[in-house]
Amino acid sequence: MAADGLFPLPAPPRRQLAPGAVHVPGWLDPPRQRQLAAACRDWALGPVPARAAVLPGGARMSVRTVCLGWHWQPYRYSRTADDAGGGRVAELPDWLADLGRAALADAWQDHAAARDYRPDTALINFYQGSARMGMHQDKDERSDQPVVSFSIGDSCLFRFGNPDTRNRPYTDVELGSGDVFVFGGPSRFCYHGVPKTFPGTAPDDSGHQAGRINITLRRTGLAD
Repeated sequence: MAADGLFPLPAPPRRQLAPGAVHVPGWLDPPRQRQLAAACRDWALGPVPARAAVLPGGARMSVRTVCLGWHWQPYRYSRTADDAGGGRVAELPDWLADLGRAALADAWQDHAAARDYRPDTALINFYQGSARMGMHQDKDERSDQPVVSFSIGDSCLFRFGNPDTRNRPYTDVELGSGDVFVFGGPSRFCYHGVPKTFPGTAPDDSGHQAGRINITLRRTGLAD
């Protein structure tokens, strides 16, 4: 993605876990990681601050989440944060959507698909300590456009499964700071989760030493 003087840096290795599900390690260089980490900390302050969402059964999620474009609460989207003070969420910036398109183009090696990608929301999750994410599907959207995920800070164990069950078969992969993970097409509605993070593994130049930040871009389809 980056260039060093006159010579482009070699592309990072890509790993396809399933059709449409691709892991690209180290796609974000350290300056871009630091830019994203700083932006996420600003968004976490408001206009709708980061919060631990409450599930319908009353349990509180262990991650803290802030949203851009559309506000997500289990299990729906709205323009206002009805479970967090009622404020309107910040807009999804064009530069972040552009970054998502660039990541999709590299992951899928498909520039036509990237041009058509129009994310309108970002869910930003902050993992600290023992925070985790259970196996789930991203199915609250009315669009099957892919999910583009960026990782910053501590590494995590990411579990990517199948579209039919939370159980096996699944594949475990370690996501590090700067990694991109894209899933769409036949893999768009696969179950996935984060069983654990690895505290203290954030690179010194990532811009985030206090846990893990995960940014997921997606299209809700609500304004189509």
